[in-house]
Amino acid sequence: MHRSVRAGLRWALATLLCIPWGVNPHGTARAQNRTSPTETTRAIPARNIPVPATVSPELARIIARTPMHPTAPRTAQDWKAAVQAAATMDLQRITAVRKQFAVTVEPLRVAGVPCFMITPVRLSDRNRHRLLMHLHGGGYVFGPGESGTLEGIIMAGFSGMKVLSVDYRMPPEHPYPAAMDDATAVWKALTQREQPANMAVFGTSTGGGMTLALVQRAREEKLPLPAAIAPGTPWSDLTKTGDSYFVNEGVDNALVAYEPLLSASARLYAGAVDLEDPHLSPVYGSFSGFPPTLLTTGTRDLFLSNTVRVHRKLREAGVDARLEVYEGQSHAQYLVDPTAPESREAFEDIAGFFDAHLGT
Repeated sequence: MHRSVRAGLRWALATLLCIPWGVNPHGTARAQNRTSPTETTRAIPARNIPVPATVSPELARIIARTPMHPTAPRTAQDWKAAVQAAATMDLQRITAVRKQFAVTVEPLRVAGVPCFMITPVRLSDRNRHRLLMHLHGGGYVFGPGESGTLEGIIMAGFSGMKVLSVDYRMPPEHPYPAAMDDATAVWKALTQREQPANMAVFGTSTGGGMTLALVQRAREEKLPLPAAIAPGTPWSDLTKTGDSYFVNEGVDNALVAYEPLLSASARLYAGAVDLEDPHLSPVYGSFSGFPPTLLTTGTRDLFLSNTVRVHRKLREAGVDARLEVYEGQSHAQYLVDPTAPESREAFEDIAGFFDAHLGT
C-alpha cells in the first residue's frame, strides 16, 4: 500500500471516521488568507499543554494521545484502498458495539438510497413511533456501508429510539451534490410515511454539517422540518475560517490541522462549487425557522469555532439552541469511548433533548 495511504489510514482509524478527507489540495488559498492589512497576528511560544486534571481517567487517556499528522492519498485508487481497509477494521468495532448496546441493524432502501435501520432490542411504547435520522461523519469519503453506523448504534442504545442511518454517496465517484441529494430524498420519503413531529436528525462532523444543510434545503423545498436536530461539532464551514482553526491547530489530536486533508477533502467534495456556498458551508446560510438544536464540541476541537458560529447564528435567528462544550476534548472524541463518563453524559444529554422535543 502506498506510504501516504498507510499514514492516512492510521489517522482515520484513530479518529473513528469523523475526519474530513480528500485528495486535491488546490483551490483553497483564498479561504486561508482572510486577514486584512489592519489586522495583526500574534506569535505564541512553544509550550507544553497538560491533560486537564478535571477530566475522567478514560478521557485523560484519549487526550494524552500523540497526534498523527495527516497526509493525503494522491490518487482515487489510493483513496479506495484506504477507505476499504478502514471500513474493514472499523466493522470489527461496530460488531462489538452492536452487542454492547443490544440493537439490531437491518439494511434497507429508502427512496432508492441504501440505509440501515438500527433498532433497540427493547423498544418502549413511548418510542415506538419515534425515529432518528443519522448522517455519518467521514469527510464525505469514509464510512461506506455499515462502517458508517457506529454513532447511530450508540445513539440508539442511549436513546432507546430507532435510528435510520443513511449510506449516502461519496466522492471521488460522487461529489456534491450527491450526498445532499441522497439525504434530502430520504428525509422527504420519511416525512411521507412518518410524523415529522416524531423525528429528529443528527450526525457528527461531516454529518453535523449535513444535518444543518439538510434543514436549510428542506426549508427551501418546503418540506416539513424535523422536531429537533443535534449536529455534533459540525463541519459547517469548508473554508479555513474561524479562530479555532488557528488556535487549536496541533492542539486537536484528532483532526490536527486544516492542511492537508481538510482542505483537500473540501475541494474533492465541492468540485467547482465555491466553498462558501451555503449548501456546502451552511454557516453562511439562513437559520430562520430552524427546529430546536443541540450542538456539541470540545475546548480543543479544531471545529470549535464552526460550532460556536452556528450557535450564534441560531440564537440571532431566535432559535432554541444549546451549546455543550466538553473540557479538553478534541474533535468528536465523545465517540472514541462510549463508556467514558463524558461520552455517556453527551449521549444521554442528546437523548434527553430528543425525548423532550419529539412527539409520541
